[in-house]
Amino acid sequence: MIYADVMVIGGGPAGMSAAIAAKKAGAEKVLLAERDETLGGILQQCIHNGFGLHRFGEELTGPEYGQRYENLTKEAGVEILTSTSVTDISSDRIVTCVSPKGCFRIKAAAVVLAMGCRERPRGALNMAGGRPAGVMTAGTAQKFVNIKGYLPGKKVVILGSGDIGLIMARRMTLEGAQVKAVCEIMEDSGGLTRNIVQCLRDFDIPLKLRHTVTKIHGRDRVEGVTVARVDDNMRPVPGSEAFIQCDTLMLSVGLIPENELSKGAGVNLDKKTKGPSVSENMQTSVAGIFACGNVVKVHELVDFVSWEGEIAGYSAACFALGKPDAVIRKNRKHISEKKGVKHICNDSVICTVCPVGCSITVKKEDASFSVTGNSCKRGYEYAVKEITSPVRTITTVMCTSCGIMVPVRTSKPVPKDKIYECMKIISEKTLMLPISSGDIIIENIGGTGADVICSRTFKNNGQEMSERCLYSAAEKLPQQSGPEKILK
Repeated sequence: MIYADVMVIGGGPAGMSAAIAAKKAGAEKVLLAERDETLGGILQQCIHNGFGLHRFGEELTGPEYGQRYENLTKEAGVEILTSTSVTDISSDRIVTCVSPKGCFRIKAAAVVLAMGCRERPRGALNMAGGRPAGVMTAGTAQKFVNIKGYLPGKKVVILGSGDIGLIMARRMTLEGAQVKAVCEIMEDSGGLTRNIVQCLRDFDIPLKLRHTVTKIHGRDRVEGVTVARVDDNMRPVPGSEAFIQCDTLMLSVGLIPENELSKGAGVNLDKKTKGPSVSENMQTSVAGIFACGNVVKVHELVDFVSWEGEIAGYSAACFALGKPDAVIRKNRKHISEKKGVKHICNDSVICTVCPVGCSITVKKEDASFSVTGNSCKRGYEYAVKEITSPVRTITTVMCTSCGIMVPVRTSKPVPKDKIYECMKIISEKTLMLPISSGDIIIENIGGTGADVICSRTFKNNGQEMSERCLYSAAEKLPQQSGPEKILK
């Protein structure tokens, strides 16, 4: 039996933040269990930018955000158990783990649940059709493209306009696929305004509001889908059906907190959020078991996940050390999201420098501009730039000689009309390991003045190579039965 002051389950942003906070609060032995071989959780495959605006005051990609927290976790002295799955938690905080080294138990004075969430599968939808290849969740497609380097389809329809679905619409377009439509059953998109602008409007991808997929066509491989408009009761309107030819249907229809372990420990779940019912200090109904992040409820920003992890980690350390209950109070600015595009005028600019997404009107008066609707100076500067010379940050992956996909981004935004030219240059280069976060890979790409830099550190470790390159030895699957390799 292994003993620990605080045991954190889940090595994503919530878990790492909780472990760091517990260590800072005085807990001597803090263990962090992560089922993957590296820390970071879902951030590893979220290669797009937009993270860290509140936590670090700058815009980072998912791997960069995860790398920073991984470094902080190691610096804090947290004991990290990767490739370790937790199979059971008892109410008296005995944690059963399984790893390549075998099965073992940990007796913890306090436990922090930070397992994150999972996507709602097709089985949760009332959708006619068989089970052909090509139907997958947007997160699965994201892992295919960003981690494995495979293109799951050439002609795509996306059901649901959550942030993952919107981001994958752009990602698939940049890799050469055609996104036929994004269908949303509600009146407004469920994603952030910045993602609606940068992922759909930038690439002229149609967003069909109040529409859903009613049938999937195809036997071995998806051949198309039937979409229909829905009424106020969310029922398809007869006569509004339309057939869209495609070979892939991506589902972005919501996230569900991962709570099998919570149930096993006897934790009470909230009927509304589907996550644990927690107090102000993030303690669940079971004494000594705390929860934070997306396992409690699905958060819109990873910055808030980390903030919540701090509270849980600090409170768990206080419980383990017998200190009086205390709550970390942070001045967390509430962000009111302006979702949907139906209220956006054609002559308006949607600001994307932060998640608020102000609708800004820009009028040119002689040699100057009249700007209204912005809530900060950065919004003014962005709006003028968007009218005169719009730019975007490119985030993608590059392949190494051994098949590992490395997330990269441009050091600064590049002109919008240079995006595809830059993507072509990036796809033609092969990387060599080791490589560190921040390393310059391509200088002044396409004459834009921007460098292509690495977003995450990869060491040239033999064991890491063998574990990460198993898929590279697999035979290329035919398009009708599976994804094809898209990168060198």
